[in-house]
Amino acid sequence: MLTLFHAPKSRSSRIIWLLEELGATYQLRLTTIPRMDGTGASDPGNPHPDKKVPALQHDDALITESAAIVLYLTDLLPANGLGPRVGDAQRGAYLTWLSYYAGVIEPVVTARFAGLGDHEALKRTFTSQAAVDQRILDALKVGPFILGEQFTGVDILIASMGQWARAMLPSGSVVDDYLARCNARPALARAMAKDAG
Repeated sequence: MLTLFHAPKSRSSRIIWLLEELGATYQLRLTTIPRMDGTGASDPGNPHPDKKVPALQHDDALITESAAIVLYLTDLLPANGLGPRVGDAQRGAYLTWLSYYAGVIEPVVTARFAGLGDHEALKRTFTSQAAVDQRILDALKVGPFILGEQFTGVDILIASMGQWARAMLPSGSVVDDYLARCNARPALARAMAKDAG
């Protein structure tokens, strides 16, 4: 059984989208988290070690962190092709983008929104917002999705940023068109209907 610990309108919303894309059988367990506006609180029943979301319970396995959950689920449920399998030529690019999202994109975007985007130590450790933007644009100029023709779990991570706040992604029609393609997916509509629990 797959159980997603979910707080509405949070990073776990995109995991509902992924579960819907995969056609998975799952249950949502609503949990509370501290919110940026000071509302909310940690839920002692949330198994995430930091009491955050997403947290995915699969039988006895607990998986946390969005990129890890995306990889876990796309490997567990490969039929819809949302994650290239081991041996597929796209597997390396898929793993690279999942890691780049977690290890570079999120920190760089967070630093920028915190007003630290020009901090030299952060730019040396990660990269600049301009470099992140260019890498995303370069990928989208090749194919309609990040890995080319195939919509994958990486697109759920990246598109969800633009859905949350359009300014998190590069400006312009290339990304606008990309977000429109992602936003038109029926699984996203189903996920949004379930987001509030």
